[in-house]
Amino acid sequence: MENSQPHVVIIGGGFGGISAARALYGASVKVTLIDKRNFHLFQPLLYQVATGLLCPSEITTPLRHILKDQQNTTVLLGEVANIDPDRKMVILNDGEIGYDILIVAAGMVNHYYGHDEWERHAPGLKTVEDTARIRQRIFSAFEIAERESDPKKRKQWLTFVVVGSGATGVELSGMIAEIAMNTLKGEFRSIRPEESQILLIDAAQYILPAYPKKLSQITEEALNAHGIRTFTGTKVVDIDEQGVTVERTGGREHIPARTVIWSSGVMASPLGKILAQNTHARTDKTGRIIVNQDLTIPGHPEIFVIGDMAHYEGVDGKPLPGLAPVATQQGRYVARVIKRRLSGSSRVKAFSYFDKGTMAVIGRHSAVADIGQWHFGGRFAWFLWLFIHLILLVKFENRIIVLIRWAFQYFSYSRGARNLNLRGTLQLPISRDNKGL
Repeated sequence: MENSQPHVVIIGGGFGGISAARALYGASVKVTLIDKRNFHLFQPLLYQVATGLLCPSEITTPLRHILKDQQNTTVLLGEVANIDPDRKMVILNDGEIGYDILIVAAGMVNHYYGHDEWERHAPGLKTVEDTARIRQRIFSAFEIAERESDPKKRKQWLTFVVVGSGATGVELSGMIAEIAMNTLKGEFRSIRPEESQILLIDAAQYILPAYPKKLSQITEEALNAHGIRTFTGTKVVDIDEQGVTVERTGGREHIPARTVIWSSGVMASPLGKILAQNTHARTDKTGRIIVNQDLTIPGHPEIFVIGDMAHYEGVDGKPLPGLAPVATQQGRYVARVIKRRLSGSSRVKAFSYFDKGTMAVIGRHSAVADIGQWHFGGRFAWFLWLFIHLILLVKFENRIIVLIRWAFQYFSYSRGARNLNLRGTLQLPISRDNKGL
């Protein structure tokens, strides 16, 4: 690398950041990828880690391993605190790095619509750390219910509420149902896990609101067949350690539940707000930065925003969803724009997203697919979902391990990541009948 080469700094090692870095392989630029974690996370399978089917290492890949063959790329572990567009500096908690071109792909965080206090009682699912919290809550609930002698309190522990019926909510509720109905069946003496209640709540009028209504109906029928009760048109107005309070046509109701999981909303990373303020960029209601057709910030052609942080309208006039394929295509597009600039050409076509479709898995042998003109569900959609997600894992080693895990779980219903310890469980009740425990 020569000092005269432009310095491209990429913030975020998610799908967008990684695809941009990879696409700059061999380009006459110096690339620095910064992330506060040293690994790339395959977020579509987070819910399987949260429910004990997979381990975190099976859906993560070290960033340095992914980019080890790119001699023009450096990976730095660091947390970005600010961005100074006037000095062209990225300010870290322990230093600063200059840039000629900046790609911001910092992703999104859970959004509680002004009720951040709910996070304590209803964790969301965006990070590896979130999976540990959710897994602990799910399996602890059964352990505590086993020791609870009060029928009302026991029922409260065996009631699981998932707020939000998007793909993550559907997938989580389906997995919890399988844990209760199959994995833990026959393992307890005082409770019957299969009698658990799994409730899926959403303020939208139907399940999977971003999907065609036909698939919503298929999904709701499949969820009900798996023992999951769905409540649409139901708004959550409060969450505490005793459960959730909802509001619907008949008025307000409190649902006693000790395990509540949030999958209702996301918003742009806090870094997006900082960047918008410093560049005077406009944002939408979820904090995403409204970008130009080439994914740059108005007035700052040297700053690109991609992935979940970017508000970019598709051919239907609606903002592109926060999906891995969107971020991946945007990362590759930005790399092409940079290469064209290096060649002396300033003319580039506007970014255009090629929608390959979306899918959501409901449970064993059950999934839905929205692919172009084809909208279908059932066993074939389930197999297709398995195949696509297996192929999209970054490391070949991870593909093999995940395939083995899936195959073993398919025949045995077993889940390897169920370990708990007494300190990690939630408020174990004192049992008069088992004083020695």
